[in-house]
Amino acid sequence: MDQSVIPRPDAVADSVFGPGHLGELTQIVSFDLVDAALAATRSVQQRVRALPSRVVVYLLLAGALFEQIGYRQVWARLVSGLDGPAVATPSTSALSQALRRVGPRALRALFELLAGPAAGALRWRGLLVCAVDGTSMFVPDSAANSAVFGRQTGRPDAAAGYPMLRLLAVVACGTRTVVDAVFGPYTTGEIAYAPKLFDCLKPGMLLLADRNFAVAALIEKISATRAELLIRCKNGRALPSIKHLPDRSWLTRIGPVLVRVVDAEITVRCHHGPRRVGRYRLITTLTDEKRYPAAELVRLYHQRWEIETSYFELKSTLLGGRVLRARTPGGVDQEVYALLITYQALRTAIADTTLATGTPADRASFTVAVNTARDQLIHAAAILADTTIDLIGSIGRAVLADPLPPRRTRTSPRVVKRAISKHRAKGQIDRNTYKTQITVHILPRLTPGQDP
Repeated sequence: MDQSVIPRPDAVADSVFGPGHLGELTQIVSFDLVDAALAATRSVQQRVRALPSRVVVYLLLAGALFEQIGYRQVWARLVSGLDGPAVATPSTSALSQALRRVGPRALRALFELLAGPAAGALRWRGLLVCAVDGTSMFVPDSAANSAVFGRQTGRPDAAAGYPMLRLLAVVACGTRTVVDAVFGPYTTGEIAYAPKLFDCLKPGMLLLADRNFAVAALIEKISATRAELLIRCKNGRALPSIKHLPDRSWLTRIGPVLVRVVDAEITVRCHHGPRRVGRYRLITTLTDEKRYPAAELVRLYHQRWEIETSYFELKSTLLGGRVLRARTPGGVDQEVYALLITYQALRTAIADTTLATGTPADRASFTVAVNTARDQLIHAAAILADTTIDLIGSIGRAVLADPLPPRRTRTSPRVVKRAISKHRAKGQIDRNTYKTQITVHILPRLTPGQDP
């Protein structure tokens, strides 16, 4: 077992451990972190093999960067930039056995070592702003996956598409780094998964969530962590006033938790387009109306969309909208953790760059970072850190060289732009994107009988 630890970093490229790297991202997902995760889960090989456990972990992480190809082709990219003696050329069967030998527990332990908000995460009035939400992912259509993860409900006489898993995460707004995540069968709802994430909540954090999480039991559990919350709820929810506040918000209780209610009318004026008016009702444990103005809370709630962007980056940019590879539930767990670890490493590299240079986080392109990381992996570049740590690196310089345009206030209808069906959708849909001007107006509490 001791032979799995390489005492001299410069010996890595010339040993059986040479293919175990993630290009420049190895400086974030370092050898010592991977070895610690393997040791903690007793996943270290008993003898030195052609595919040591550390190498298998990096193969899984590299697979997250190249989801469109099989693991043999991923292996070819891992070894293409290595100098020195010829490395092994494992068969598909050997790779499969190695993946099963390492298992999902080591990947989970590695994710737990890397999870957390990166430096430079968004803070509002001293609070670390995070968002929680769920999404779903397709898994291969095997009997084992179908039995464990389930599917969407279809006709009684026909299976509905691919099996699916449900993923819930807490993401730090701004840097979009993953604070914690949980996933499992699609048949289990978000409300059941959510309490498993609350251990990551700490005093000094502010959690944003949509209406699905405005459940009394969840509000009580979040409050028990001493983290603050800002959650949207249904406009017509009965919330009797305990005290009216000068800014038109009011205090009430949901179970034992004292919360503040903010009703707001939001007007969106589009240049050369329609005018829309919507209403939001927010509940928050930030009860001091002077320190936490109601209008600012309404604008801050818009940051909840950061987690939607994170899921888009994970599922569309990294995964490419594809079904996962693994045909067994254990393999699915392993692959999802590999995706989360690789996403976290990329987001950490971007956060280090924006913090070091003062670049706004929303101008850093995740797509540029992904493509540069792929190139660095193929060339086996910057695997080992020098004595002076470069917080920017090639990935950061590529992000800085091709920034996104400044974020503009725009609106676009939530419609499917490319439907699965070849038939045209019925009705007239305005698919244009408009520049907007948004006005927030805090509404007074309506008297009973006036609530919509």
